[in-house]
Amino acid sequence: MTSSHFTHHRSVEKNHIPAHIIRSDQEALDVAKKLSEQFKTHAVQRDQQRILPFQEIDTLSQSGLWAISVPKQYGGADVSTYTIAQVIALLSGADGSIGQIPQNHFYALEVLRNTGTEEQKKRLYTEVLNGARFGNALAEFKSKTSAQKHSYLTPHGKGYAIQGEKFYCTGSLFAHRISTLVKDQQGHEFLAFIPKDAEGLTIIDDWTAFGQRLTGSGTVKLENVYVDAEDVVAFSDVFLKPTLVGPYAQLLHASIEVGIARAAFEETLHHVKDARPWIDANVTSATQDPLTLYELGQIAVDVKASELLLKKAAQSIHDIKVSQANAENIAQASIDVARVRAHSTDTALKASSKLIELAGSRGSRRNKGLDRYWRNTRVHTLHDAARWKYYFIGNYVLNQISPPRRGTL
Repeated sequence: MTSSHFTHHRSVEKNHIPAHIIRSDQEALDVAKKLSEQFKTHAVQRDQQRILPFQEIDTLSQSGLWAISVPKQYGGADVSTYTIAQVIALLSGADGSIGQIPQNHFYALEVLRNTGTEEQKKRLYTEVLNGARFGNALAEFKSKTSAQKHSYLTPHGKGYAIQGEKFYCTGSLFAHRISTLVKDQQGHEFLAFIPKDAEGLTIIDDWTAFGQRLTGSGTVKLENVYVDAEDVVAFSDVFLKPTLVGPYAQLLHASIEVGIARAAFEETLHHVKDARPWIDANVTSATQDPLTLYELGQIAVDVKASELLLKKAAQSIHDIKVSQANAENIAQASIDVARVRAHSTDTALKASSKLIELAGSRGSRRNKGLDRYWRNTRVHTLHDAARWKYYFIGNYVLNQISPPRRGTL
């Protein structure tokens, strides 16, 4: 695909009809189940033809699911962390790209919850309740390490001017605001919520990965972009003090992989029932083949283990939200999330690969689209290396050394 400047306006404009407001955890799950079935219908066609899911994302935000983490005092449902994880998993099972697009939106709302002013919370939460979507512009390609940032802001009038360039900006094509990580001259970091139609802001559709093809993770360029001071939220304290921002972000990434793994396993069961036996002439059905049953049993255990690890990690985060964060419980939450993230990486890769193997030559036909589970998994699992998760887990259980506080743990 040739990269192009994004000029589509109609589908990303805020709908004049206020979004539905979800009021409970059960309602959120019911809506997510219904929409996941709806989105699955044309998932293969969207993936193979790279049809960006503008309509599906409009439907998703208008359903109220993008606002389910808004605190009750600001009008939201403030559903449990586990409910949010289940919602992301359901959507990811239907379409991995659609499941990932809200991840940075929820991440931005978590930053806002931790460091935003009361006025910022009231205003931005209200926008989200009305259907607004936040994309991201966090990572930079030209810096020597992922921790280094060259995007900066300088005082300008009653606000700031921002200069920089970002890549891997998931959800930016579908967003109403781009949450952009920037530094000032003193090195303090901020998250700027920039309106997508701001002058000098350019969103480029140049995401060409072989998986997660529809996430809108292209490039964002900021050329002297003005942003109001009221749209700039403090970010430096997010990791200087114990907060849930890191574990929360990684839990949502684990949810994407758990959802894809479960969906790939369910597809495997469906195709094995229709498959021919492999070798043994005495076996009349693949459902009786002992080797097939062995392989299915292994994946079944792994998928269930990832689901349980996800639930445990979500409960760790929820327990802290209803009490108080400190260095010890944040470290434990980070480890619990690292466990599921490492395990879900391995499980999703195995489940999606085993689907292709056990579905056989019939299942390998392009029109089946079964390869999308593996491609989506392989690309998403590159987001944060699982080997580092295992390293920090080992260092914690053996040497009682807490993991660093950052967005990847």
